[in-house]
Amino acid sequence: QVQLVESGGGLVQVGGSLRLSCTASGGTFTTRSMGWFRQAPGKEREFVAGISWAYKPYYADSVNGRFAIWRDNAKNTIYLQMNRLTLGDTAVYFCAQDQTGTGELRVGVVDYGMDSWGKGTLVTVSS
Repeated sequence: QVQLVESGGGLVQVGGSLRLSCTASGGTFTTRSMGWFRQAPGKEREFVAGISWAYKPYYADSVNGRFAIWRDNAKNTIYLQMNRLTLGDTAVYFCAQDQTGTGELRVGVVDYGMDSWGKGTLVTVSS
């Protein structure tokens, strides 16, 4: 069973930047799609960005052009660079992996088929 550990969250002002990391251990990484999700207080969890085994990125409309996702297979790690942060980006950010898919993001499937989750890291954007 893979274990996912996020890091890099914190407090940042509007317009600032943060980089999140997620390191996987105990399972397969290179052939799995990975993703970032977030959950704001009082709201449902939502997709932020994902990356296929072949490095193809996907973004939610709300972050496209501001956030970037990439993976380093040598380090079993994915990253999320978040720029031009807004108050609406405040949330707990979760890393996820699809352990049963083909390595492509399963668009149209609940949570893009992600079935393993980290515990999350809090990102707070202040004005």
